[in-house]
Amino acid sequence: MNHTDPDRTERELTEALAALAGGVRAAPDAYRTARGEWLRRERRRRLVLAVLITVVFALATLIGLWVLNEAPSHSGVIFSGLPNAGLPNAGLPDVQVSTR
Repeated sequence: MNHTDPDRTERELTEALAALAGGVRAAPDAYRTARGEWLRRERRRRLVLAVLITVVFALATLIGLWVLNEAPSHSGVIFSGLPNAGLPNAGLPDVQVSTR
């Protein structure tokens, strides 16, 4: 097992990173270019999201209208088979009111 001094390891890493960072030269307009690219990507992402929301909404509306159009136009009988199906209180039991 290799036992190294933590201070020595930290010092060597600091020197290596300093040497690496010293060799990096940023272009004068690097920030402006990077920011412009980021803003373009952000605008494109928002545009794609808006188009996707619009398409999903339109598709849901069209499907809803199609389903409503396919529904039967006549009113269906809900309580078929009941003896007094044509009366206003169809399906309800007869109630005797007592006046005691």
